[in-house]
Order: sequence, then structure tokens, then C-alpha cells
Amino acid sequence: MLKLRRSEERGYADHGWLKSHHSFSFAGYYDPNHMGWGNLRVINEDRIEPGAGFGKHSHRNMEIISYVLSGELAHQDSMSNIKGIPPGDVQRMSAGTGVTHSEFNHDKNEFTHFLQIWIEPNIQEIKPGYEQKTIPVAEKRGLLRIVASPTGEEGSVQIHADAKLYAGLFNGQEKAALILDPNRKAYVHVIKGQLLVNDQELNAGDALLLEQETQLNICNGKDAEVLVFDLAAQ
Repeated sequence: MLKLRRSEERGYADHGWLKSHHSFSFAGYYDPNHMGWGNLRVINEDRIEPGAGFGKHSHRNMEIISYVLSGELAHQDSMSNIKGIPPGDVQRMSAGTGVTHSEFNHDKNEFTHFLQIWIEPNIQEIKPGYEQKTIPVAEKRGLLRIVASPTGEEGSVQIHADAKLYAGLFNGQEKAALILDPNRKAYVHVIKGQLLVNDQELNAGDALLLEQETQLNICNGKDAEVLVFDLAAQ
């Protein structure tokens, strides 16, 4: 089963300093038909104005991944981490028993554009943790490169969740395939450009939800960047 969701169907919030598209119900956006997919709970596409950001706030029992697209995201938390997250880095924060953090765009001229991703953990009340890895562009070129996994395989960040996250860049004749377990779910989110996924044409911001499928096929990219989630069916 394939379900296509276009970019313009997402929720949208304009807070002045923050403009955010919500793939699933979040904060003031509520859609009972889009509460998550499998154990994937949140994908927010956020744009933070220069000199602005999220003040200190808390999370608990959630695996949170930040994937920066442009600009830089400054992160500070109650675990004593003070980090800058540039494009190409994948950050994982395990909230566990509770963590407080802030995220800021210190640049005076450029927006910070990033994806905020929440995945429900399969272990509750763990000690909070932080991890950040640089994924070279060459390792995503024409490939689905694993960037988050339960085991930290192939240099991915390690998440406490029954899920894997892949990232890829596709253009022209580049193509990739991923074997799927039909008893699980998959989710494809196009970050930019255009490509075909299982014969469905997707553009920036579009998503494809898959269940009871055995393979994912990606081709015909036009300057495309994509995320693919392999998820517990819940």
C-alpha cells in the first residue's frame, strides 16, 4: 500500500521568528489522520530567522534527530553539551528521563533551515544521551546511506528505537533500492528536488507512506535529497 502526501497538505505555523511545516500533528496543528506513521511521531521542517531560536525547553522519553539543511544550529543542553550543528551533520538526542535544551541561530544574516525528527523509543526512562556525526556528501551520492540505527552501524548515530533512517542524494541516472519487510512500515520524505519512488513522482516536501511493501525503488532524481525511514508497525 502506497499513500502519497503532498507538501501543501502539511500543517503550517508562522511564529514570526520561526516558520514550520508539520508532517504530523504537533503543537497547534492537529489532524487525527496524521498523528504519526509507525513509531515516527514528528517531522517538522523549521526555518529560524537570523538571531532567533528556541529557548530552554524540556523533553522526555523521545529520540530526537536534527538534520540541518542550511545555516547552522547552535545546541546547548543540561548534559553540558554546547555544539554547533552544520549541514551534513546528524544529531541525536535521547531525552530519556528528561533533558532541557535550547536551539539557536546565531547568524545575523542567514536563516537556519533544518528538520526536527522525533521517533518513539523502545526503551523508556533511559539516561539522557547525545551524539553527533558528520556524514560526507560523497557517502550519500546516488546511495541510501544509513545515518541513524539501533546499533550505530556503519558510523550512524545510535537511537534507542526500532527504526532506521537513511539519507540519499540523487540526480540523473543515479538510483537505489531498499528491501522492505512487509510487516513493517516505511516513510519517504523528499527534502529538495524531484525523484521517482516506486513510480510515484515526489517533489520537495512531499512524502510517501508505505506498508505491506517488499521493496523501495528510487530513480530519476533532479537535484534531489531524500530521507527514508524503516519503522516499526506499532
